[in-house]
Amino acid sequence: MTDTHTTEQRTKNMRAIKSQSNLENRASKALWKKGYRFRKNSKLFGKPDIALQKYKVVIFIDSCFWHVCPNHSNIPKSNQDYWIKKLARNQERDQEVNMYYKDRGWNLLRIWEHEFKKDFDGTIDKIATFINQSKSTNKKKTNKGL
Repeated sequence: MTDTHTTEQRTKNMRAIKSQSNLENRASKALWKKGYRFRKNSKLFGKPDIALQKYKVVIFIDSCFWHVCPNHSNIPKSNQDYWIKKLARNQERDQEVNMYYKDRGWNLLRIWEHEFKKDFDGTIDKIATFINQSKSTNKKKTNKGL
């Protein structure tokens, strides 16, 4: 199937896509209310949704569609060759980002969008626990002189 938009229309549509979702904003506000201070969509490698550089923590909130959730992913019926390549590349990029942070000793957490939809408060608590564990791990490393 060919694109029904002109190049100019397609460019305008793509520019209108936001880099932050409402879900990311809700999660950020909830964590901020709990007292966590962080950077959103920082310019670190892979542009993590939430980053606490002091504690070497990065958190990604992954969309079920764009990151190919094993439970909820579906390939659009039209232009399947394009979408299969596009979504496969997104998965490859996610693995590259994971390895980048793992190799550098960072704490990385990936949360699926459906986890928030199922239990928003529980997922926020999961993130808070992860941050707290990462903080204490970093303090131990610092105290040992690592």
